[in-house]
Amino acid sequence: MAVELVRGQNAPLPQTRLEIRVSAGKPIVAGATLGDAQGKVRGAEWIAHPGAPQLPGLEVSQQAAADHRLAVDLEALADGVERVTVLLALPVGVGGPVRFGAVAAPFIAVTGLDGTEVASYTITDLDPESAVVALELYRRNDAWKVRAVGQGYAGGLAEMLADQGLAQAREIAGQILDAVARGMARSVAPPPPRTAESDRVRRTAAAGSAGEHGVPAAPQPASPAQPATGPQPASTGGPGASVPPEQQSGAGGVNYAHPSRRPAAAAPPTPPPTAPPAQPGQPAQPVAGDATGWSMEERLYNQVWGMFEDLARTTAAYRSAVDFAESRMEQELDKVLSDPRSRIGGTGDAAREAARAKQARLVDQAREVLDRDLAQLRAEAEVVEPALPPAFAAWDNPVWHAYRPPMEVPMALRLGDLHLPESADVRIPLLMRLPLERGLWIDAGRSSSGSMSFHDSGELQRLALETAVAHASRLLAVYPPGDFAVHAIDAGGSAAGPLAPLLQSGVMPHQPGYGAAGVTEVLARLTKRVELVQMAIRGGATDALPPDLDTAEQLLIVNGFPHGFDDRAVTQLRYLADEGPAVGVHLMLVADREDASAYGPVLDPLWRSLLRLTPVPDDHLADPWIGHAWTYQPALVPPGSAVLQQVLTQVAQARREWGR
Repeated sequence: MAVELVRGQNAPLPQTRLEIRVSAGKPIVAGATLGDAQGKVRGAEWIAHPGAPQLPGLEVSQQAAADHRLAVDLEALADGVERVTVLLALPVGVGGPVRFGAVAAPFIAVTGLDGTEVASYTITDLDPESAVVALELYRRNDAWKVRAVGQGYAGGLAEMLADQGLAQAREIAGQILDAVARGMARSVAPPPPRTAESDRVRRTAAAGSAGEHGVPAAPQPASPAQPATGPQPASTGGPGASVPPEQQSGAGGVNYAHPSRRPAAAAPPTPPPTAPPAQPGQPAQPVAGDATGWSMEERLYNQVWGMFEDLARTTAAYRSAVDFAESRMEQELDKVLSDPRSRIGGTGDAAREAARAKQARLVDQAREVLDRDLAQLRAEAEVVEPALPPAFAAWDNPVWHAYRPPMEVPMALRLGDLHLPESADVRIPLLMRLPLERGLWIDAGRSSSGSMSFHDSGELQRLALETAVAHASRLLAVYPPGDFAVHAIDAGGSAAGPLAPLLQSGVMPHQPGYGAAGVTEVLARLTKRVELVQMAIRGGATDALPPDLDTAEQLLIVNGFPHGFDDRAVTQLRYLADEGPAVGVHLMLVADREDASAYGPVLDPLWRSLLRLTPVPDDHLADPWIGHAWTYQPALVPPGSAVLQQVLTQVAQARREWGR
């Protein structure tokens, strides 16, 4: 039976292979230190963190996330290790909460590999602290135990590490937080929190039990008021859809709907479409707009994000189930090899064959459930995609052929598609909220993943520019006429071809800035705009802005950075990236980071402040729930299509008609 711990309480651990699940509601850092019998950490090599996630017998998450899963094998720890301390900390310098008092109380659960909960602990009474020792696993008289600690540190990670005897605590904390910042830079920002009335309504979650429907994802981790009594999913975030039946127990069925896709407590002002009643034993038919919201646009936005989260969680559940099957097979094989009697005759061979057969059966069961969930998501995508408005739609969607300039700014913009290796045919639109809160970096360099290896540098540069123009054109098309303006810097003059649609249609009235003089002129103009608007806002005198100031949102496309940039220009560019989005000036950098390597770490904050996109498929983006590496597919115009030119022509015409 699971034990719900309070601060200072301990409990025995019945097994040595464990998982530690963490849930905090907001992205946090989860790590662990190894200590000797006195609890002292010998050095940085005894710390598992996002920058060094694996140690013998210990593995932690590679990025900050709202949910974590830490894997521990107490028998595989290094010699001299008598204690494993689980640490939690808030990321620094990324715009999130700076104290635990501003987030939900972190919940920690220690489980077996099959998901059976051993002990849980909710860390309460935290306020100014930004780091906390959650719990510790320690050896006492050759037996392992878990103790709830809950010791917080207002001085953050550095103070917490120093308290564990690390002489270089501040330097190590800086390295850890630097690794976290790099990881968060590749993570897709989650949508703003939704209230209970705007939570997604999944008809299939309410229509019947999980065995009748293919809704991916899983129950929320247990709260103190409602402790888990049965086995919990052995994956980050708790998706249980792919846990084989023999890992499950308890009287009731497992609720496969994750918290944000359970029925809402109250109906929204505009109810979502109603799906036809499902036949017994069949999943409910998906409907476009099957989400709550004040408009169809908001319902579709919430539905797409719900599909994104579902796919992340059901894939995590499948991978967890496969890991469990592999671990179970290894345990059974170890048991066979440790028995001298199995080495005689065919007993050992039969036992090994049985272990492998059981592993294959568990994997097949997990894949069957995953395939069922994917079929449901695939069917949902087939009805959602044709219903998307232009801002959310791919360029080959027929909605663009009926395009008319909008009267209002949309909620979000489609930047491309995302998919996972287990489900390459299930594509999730990558939607970014408007107005843009961070700039974009179109990477014109070779990807570390190797997917760009077949493209030479010239071709990659051309594709990167075409990607930037496609994104800029979409922004121009989805804003009301005259409410969005595009500028360009092309110091080397190599972007004339890709920029031609913007110039020839007239939607970009100014010629790009060429050479060093052009770089200086464009940056000075936009920097002055940012400074004027900032001063007006701070002084409460927005009506005193110059009458000739363009109040439209501004986008600056920079091609070939850092060519043509001196130190002053680089400083101005960093200023625009940091301060511009808050006052309507946005940056789109088309560059190869290697070209700017001479600047060293000076430009690291610039690269991290931008969302990196690629002109060809690449697996560099992470979801905000689990941290999977998703393959990004850019939103490019189909070859030979005239849709881009047609749309830009209509935008230019609408501007002339409206006098903008």
